[in-house]
Amino acid sequence: MDKPIYKRILLKLSGEALSGEGSFGIDTNVLKLVAEEIEDIQALGVQMGIVIGGGNIFRGVEASARGIDRTSADYMGMLATVMNSLALQNALENQGIPTRVQSAIEMKEIAEPFIKRRAMRHLEKGRVVIFACGTGSPYFTTDTAASLRAMEMQADVILKATRVDGVYDKDPVKEKDAIMFNKISYTEVLTRNLKVMDSTAVSMCRDNNLPLVVFNLEKKGNIRGVVCGKSIGTIIEGEK
Repeated sequence: MDKPIYKRILLKLSGEALSGEGSFGIDTNVLKLVAEEIEDIQALGVQMGIVIGGGNIFRGVEASARGIDRTSADYMGMLATVMNSLALQNALENQGIPTRVQSAIEMKEIAEPFIKRRAMRHLEKGRVVIFACGTGSPYFTTDTAASLRAMEMQADVILKATRVDGVYDKDPVKEKDAIMFNKISYTEVLTRNLKVMDSTAVSMCRDNNLPLVVFNLEKKGNIRGVVCGKSIGTIIEGEK
């Protein structure tokens, strides 16, 4: 039986990943697939926090470009992450996985406020914690929120689940000759301006020596494989 190499992980899901084949909304089939994958990880005894984007419902940067005030647009995007968080919570609980949603913006009727010690306690008790509303501040992406929460939760690694197999030297969707890296340093990601996570998130990982693994969410068993140390996707870490 595979054994996990990480005790505590932070899973970063893009909002777009939850929309499945569509470009908008939430695909319940994708939700069920993600919940089953997470259930598999829980069975290994791995503690898990999750940060979800909101791009399948609302993208603050794009709305800002169309004339909406950037601060307002970013707060609207944060509300979209709450919708995704509640949907994933429901899917996880349908699988029998105890789950808590913690929000960086207080909305006590539907989520706990983010409190580090409480979140840590949930993880220690085997509950999945979903962190909603990003950092709670405009101008920061959910990628940066994932890095921040990973540091606060003392996670061993960030797992970034995407629609492609890993990190490429150029866009693999547009460029058929794109080459995937098995391993790359934070500095090279920043120097090459590779669109893995925003530069603030990558810099935070580099400064705190937190490894990041980018992999394809759509391939069943990938999350478990990464957690158990298999060579899947691209690992980003500091220079040796």
